[in-house]
Amino acid sequence: MKNFFSTLLITIALISCNNNKNSEKIENDQSIFEENSTIAEKIANANGYENWKNVSEIAFTFNVDRGENHFDRSWIWKPKTGDISMMSAKDTINYNRSQMDSLIMKTDAAFINDKYWLLAPFQIVWDEGTTFSEKENAVAPISKDTLNQLTIVYKNEGGYTPGDAYDFFYDKNLKIKEWNYRKGNADKPSMSTTWEDYKNFNGIEIAKTHKDSTGNFKLYFTNISVKKETDN
Repeated sequence: MKNFFSTLLITIALISCNNNKNSEKIENDQSIFEENSTIAEKIANANGYENWKNVSEIAFTFNVDRGENHFDRSWIWKPKTGDISMMSAKDTINYNRSQMDSLIMKTDAAFINDKYWLLAPFQIVWDEGTTFSEKENAVAPISKDTLNQLTIVYKNEGGYTPGDAYDFFYDKNLKIKEWNYRKGNADKPSMSTTWEDYKNFNGIEIAKTHKDSTGNFKLYFTNISVKKETDN
């Protein structure tokens, strides 16, 4: 299992490159985008970004099935305070993102990875140090459907995986249907998966399931809950 865990992190390291206090401030930003929003902002809004300002806690279990192997870990995140709890089969770790030391960095890297999979439509507007490009009538990597494409490239410095690129393939309703992860902005994708099984959690739209083209890899979320400040 240890070897599987290590391979898992290497293989699916879709990690946001912005890991600083500025990013945390943006995550807590309560502004709502105007009508002349960028495509990234429109995608965020289509997934309920206007409701994020009221979220006090989000919990989820990150699962990966690869062949006969299964891995999971669970998180509780309070975005307004930065408090995070990680629960796995072997350990429970509690920390605050404003008070991290070298020992907690590995756990935080896992959190950033899992959060990106869960909330990529928001992450693309939270993260700084990115460049965007758009393409209409692009061919999606798995279904081969004709969709629109938004490509995001992170700066080649700082963060956990600098210089990486992501191709988001979205439909006319601004919902992501598939994506590519391209390590180091390589020409060929390091990984491509679907975005499916969307469900609304207290105003936040989340794609619960991601599969590759082989059917051998499935990444999915369970035990999702979103609490707002107004909830009892």
